[in-house]
Amino acid sequence: MLYYLSQKLLEWTKGTPWADHLSALRLFRYITVRSAGAAVTALLLSWWLGPKIIRWLKQLKFGQEYADKAELAGGLASRVLSKKGTPTMGGVLIVTVLVFSTVLWAQLDNKLVLLTLLSVLVLAGLGFYDDYAKIIQQSGGGTPPRVKLLAQVAVSAFIGFYLWLTPSTSKLVSEIMVPFYKYPVATDAAWLGILIVVLAIVGTSNAVNLTDGLDGLATGCSLIVAFVFLVFTYVAGNVKAADYLQIPYVPGAGELTVFCAALIGACLGFLWFNCHPAQVFMGDTGSLALGGAFGIIAALIHQPFVLVIAGGVFVMEAVSVMLQTGWFKFTRLSTGTGRRVFLMAPLHHHFEKKGWYESQVVMRFYILCVLFAVVALATLKLR
Repeated sequence: MLYYLSQKLLEWTKGTPWADHLSALRLFRYITVRSAGAAVTALLLSWWLGPKIIRWLKQLKFGQEYADKAELAGGLASRVLSKKGTPTMGGVLIVTVLVFSTVLWAQLDNKLVLLTLLSVLVLAGLGFYDDYAKIIQQSGGGTPPRVKLLAQVAVSAFIGFYLWLTPSTSKLVSEIMVPFYKYPVATDAAWLGILIVVLAIVGTSNAVNLTDGLDGLATGCSLIVAFVFLVFTYVAGNVKAADYLQIPYVPGAGELTVFCAALIGACLGFLWFNCHPAQVFMGDTGSLALGGAFGIIAALIHQPFVLVIAGGVFVMEAVSVMLQTGWFKFTRLSTGTGRRVFLMAPLHHHFEKKGWYESQVVMRFYILCVLFAVVALATLKLR
């Protein structure tokens, strides 16, 4: 919005005495300037709206009045403060400031930005419905898993087919790229590309949701992953940088840098209220939207497998749940007694059961996330 306004003002004042006074508006043409503006806007807006939204959620009694699943299942001795009663649906704050900041600073005629925003809103709506169902039921059950999964698959499949059927983006699906290699490992493989897009979006959306179990954990890790994609989107949208680093150049991907910057600001602002002891939880409203956003961006810049590296913590959390569930069912069928791989899943609860304090788990997972981010960024040069 600001981009178009600034360019119109420059156009209207061209050749007039006002032209020199408004020459600074040319800065809005630079993605770096608009990205910085988006990040700052999202951060300040989060700080301003945060207390208001938390108060609003409390007034509506949109709090987690049902007992936390981890407390029910494990009786965690290291957990001093119960999560019960803390407002949830805080993802409303993240999504609101993210969308507003992106609309304010990005070029809205960019179909990659519009596709990302639309998908984030749909996934946030799905998460909001799930959170609301949990609150109404007061049991933590929420939307049936099959219904939620079907909705996620429908959104991601739409994105995959849209990219494939659009001539300017069809190669994002038909050509398969992997990290540390500069050439496609497969071409004319649209069916495989669409499957990868679906797995990236659905998988990451649910992985972030599983990670959102400790104060600030999912928010901080999302912040780190968003920084990785801030770099990747900028490079992928810059023809010279993409050519130098020998990664796929995606016209228009640079505008996704503005979205990533807004996401960083939104996560920073939300972390202010979500750090231990949390004043608000993001809930599925935030986690499904954040995870989906990472999967969408990874697909749009032709780097879906980089997401596996950058989001290593999310992968660990999701794999721990799959291993725990799969091994328990297998051993129950084969021996009659279900056995566990971990003390508790997702993985962060395993370490809580081992006696780590919640803040220790969160900080150490942050460190792991930074290490994964460094490896992901290294794929830009090691090809």
